[in-house]
Amino acid sequence: MALKIVGSGLGRTGTKSLKTALEMLGFNPCHHMMEVFAHQESIPLWIAAAEGRPDWDAIYGDYQATVDYPGCAFWRQLADHYPDAKILHSVRDPEQWFESTQATIFAPGGPVDSFQGPMGRMFEGVFAHLRDKLHDRAFMIDHFKRHTDEVLKAFPAERVLVYDVKEGWEPLCRFLGVPKPAEPFPSENSRAEFRARMAAGGPGASTHQPTPHA
Repeated sequence: MALKIVGSGLGRTGTKSLKTALEMLGFNPCHHMMEVFAHQESIPLWIAAAEGRPDWDAIYGDYQATVDYPGCAFWRQLADHYPDAKILHSVRDPEQWFESTQATIFAPGGPVDSFQGPMGRMFEGVFAHLRDKLHDRAFMIDHFKRHTDEVLKAFPAERVLVYDVKEGWEPLCRFLGVPKPAEPFPSENSRAEFRARMAAGGPGASTHQPTPHA
């Protein structure tokens, strides 16, 4: 199965809500960091990808879409490997994004900081270019903005949707050419929910508390 959607937006831009939304629209399953925690046998493949030896078809063989880390770190390679895939670029206010990362994925003791072994190696590879700058507000906000600029420059406009999950179903369904569901747009993985999962045993633990972005 070839990916139909490559999510180029960085983590903490509503990507867990977006994963659920895409699965509701029929792009099921959709890859997200939660899938890595659920299927840790894939970690060696991600380590190899970070080392420049990707096997995208082995990683994504069962998936129709990908959002969030680690996939968004390889957006350019994935877009080239799956040339028919649409590019879904999730965004939010850059200042709010930085604050969210510092309270969750990049927090001291958080997943990127605390994991050892294979998972730690994977995070080290994915975030190597940011490792010493994760808490530098000016650098990270500039990184967030430059990332969007690079994505928009890389593809024709008709292949890309720049999307804020606050916009709901309408622009997403129009871009993907699918009907708008009757159900409300999902809202998942708030900071409180993320911290509750960590306290319960790690990012793979399950809780739900609706809040917009993350």
